[in-house]
Amino acid sequence: MRRSVVTVAAGLAALAVTATGCSGKAAGDKPEIQIGLIAPMSGPFAVLGISQQNSLNVEIERINGAGGLDGSKLKLVTRDSGLDPGKAVQAANEMAGNDAVKLVVGPSLTAFYDAAKGTYEKNEKLNCQPAVSTGSFADLKYGFRSQDPSELDGQKVVNWLKQEGATSLGLVYEGDDTGKNTDALLKRLLPQAGIKYLGWQVSRADDQSHRAYVEKFGDAGAIMISSSVGGAKTMAAAAQTGFKGKIVGAGSGMQNISFIEAAGDAAKGAVFPAALYEYPTRKDRSEWMPGYRKHTEAIEQKYGKNVGPKSGAQSPKGAAITADCLYAFEQGVKAAKSTDATKVAAAIEALDVPAEQSPSGNAIKPGPSHEFYHAVHLYQWNKDGKGWYTTEISSS
Repeated sequence: MRRSVVTVAAGLAALAVTATGCSGKAAGDKPEIQIGLIAPMSGPFAVLGISQQNSLNVEIERINGAGGLDGSKLKLVTRDSGLDPGKAVQAANEMAGNDAVKLVVGPSLTAFYDAAKGTYEKNEKLNCQPAVSTGSFADLKYGFRSQDPSELDGQKVVNWLKQEGATSLGLVYEGDDTGKNTDALLKRLLPQAGIKYLGWQVSRADDQSHRAYVEKFGDAGAIMISSSVGGAKTMAAAAQTGFKGKIVGAGSGMQNISFIEAAGDAAKGAVFPAALYEYPTRKDRSEWMPGYRKHTEAIEQKYGKNVGPKSGAQSPKGAAITADCLYAFEQGVKAAKSTDATKVAAAIEALDVPAEQSPSGNAIKPGPSHEFYHAVHLYQWNKDGKGWYTTEISSS
C-alpha cells in the first residue's frame, strides 16, 4: 500500500513538472510576451537586421532583468525577410495572427510595410517601424514610426543646399516606393527653394556601376543618393567621375559605414539627415544623451563594433531607434496597465518622453501623427589622421 502511494505521488509530481515545462512559465506567472522582428538577417543589408536584433535583445535583457513587464518575461522572435517582399509579407501575416506576439518591429523598407500594414490593422497588431522613411502613419491605429520621416529629412537637406548656394540637384534612387516618394518630395520642395530639379535616374538592384547615372548629372550642384544598398554605388561612381558637386543622402541610411567602404575618400564631405547619431563624432561621451550612451555602451559590451576592413570606420552593432520601439511599448504597457493592443496604442500615442531618457537620445512624442520624432539633425562625413568621423552641421 505504501509503495502505491509513493508511486502515485511521484507520478503527480512529474505531471506537475511536465505541465509547467510545457507552458513555458512557472506556476502563477503570466505567459511570456513575444516581440516580433521582421528584418533582413541575410543578404547585402543584413547589417540592418542584425543591428536591430541586437538592440532589441539589449532592451529585452534590461526589462527581464528588472522583473519583466506586466508580470511576464519578454522573448524576441525573429524572421528573416532577406529583402524579399514575399518573405516579408508572409512573416507579417504570421506575426499578425499570433496572439503571443504583442509588438512587431518591421518589416523594413516602405514597400514591404505598405504590403503588410493592412494586415496589422485588421488583426489589431501593434507595430513599430524604424526603417520605413516615407508614407504617412497618421491614418493608422496600431502602427508607429521610430525613424526620421522623409518629409523632415528632405526639408532639412534642401534648406542646407539653398544656404550653400546649390542651384540644381539630380536624384539617383531605386525604382521602389521610397524612390517614387523621394522623387515626388523633391519636385515639391526644390522649386520652393529656387533649386532646379534635374530629374530622377532610376537605378537597378543588379547594376554593377552607377557611373552612367552620375554622368547624367555631371554639372549638377548636388546629387541625392539612396539610403539603401545602391547609394554606396552612386557615391563610388561620383568618385570615379570626379564629380565636384555635393553628395547628399535622402535619409539616415548613409550613417552606415558600408557607404564609406564603397566610396573611400570620396565620402568626405557627404551630408545626410538623421535622428540623433552621436557615435562617430569627436564629442566626449560625457556630453552624450544619457539614455543613448547607456544603450550604446550596452551594445558595445555585448556585441562590439562594426569596423570597415578597408576604411577603419566604426559604428556600434546596434540600432538605437529600434530600441525606442520596445522602450515606447514598455512605457505604454505600464501606463495602460495592460498588453491589450488598443489600450497600449492609445498610451503610446500620448507619450512625451524627453530626449535624455530614450535609447536613441531623441524625444518621443507620437501624438496623432504616430511619428516618434519631430526633429532631425544634419551630419557630414569627414576624415583626418585619426580616421572617419561625423560633424553635426545643424539640428532642428
